Amino acid sequence: MSTDDTSEARPDPDELLKVYLRRHLAASAGGVDLFRRVAGSIPAFARDEVVRLADDVAADRRGLLDIAGSVGVTQPQVQETITRIGQQLGRLHPAGTLLKRSPLTDVIELEAMKAATNARILGFRTLQELSDPRLDQRHVATLLERALDQEERIELLRVEAVHRALRPQD
Repeated sequence: MSTDDTSEARPDPDELLKVYLRRHLAASAGGVDLFRRVAGSIPAFARDEVVRLADDVAADRRGLLDIAGSVGVTQPQVQETITRIGQQLGRLHPAGTLLKRSPLTDVIELEAMKAATNARILGFRTLQELSDPRLDQRHVATLLERALDQEERIELLRVEAVHRALRPQD
C-alpha cells in the first residue's frame, strides 16, 4: 500500500492561498487592535514607541489588504470580528493584581505584540516563497523588512519591561 494516495483530489492551491490570506487578514485585525490598545495603556517608558508601532502595523495591514485583493480576497468580516472578540477576552485575566496595572502586564502585552509580529513575518516569508505573478514581491519584501524591524523594536521594549517588572529593586 502506497503512502502517496493520488485517488484523493488535491485542494486547489489558489483557494488555499485565499484561505491563508483571509486568516492572516483576520489575525491582523486583532493585531492592530492589540497594538492600539497597548499604545493607550503602556507606561511612559514605552508609550511613544508603541504608538509608532501601532501606526506601522495598521499601515502594514493595509498593505496586506492590497496583496489579498490582488488575488481576489476580500476583507473577512466575520473572521475579523471573531478574532477581535477573542483578543478582547484574552485581556480578562489579571496579571497579579486586580485594582491597578501590574508591571507584569507590560511584559505579557509586549510578548503578545512580538508573537503577532512573528506571525506576520512568517506570513510574508510564505508569500515570498510563492511564484504567483499576482503577488507584488517587492511589496511583500518591504512588508517583511518592516516587520523584522518592528520585531527588533518590540524586543528592546520587552527587555526593558522585564527589567522593570521582574528584577529586584536595588
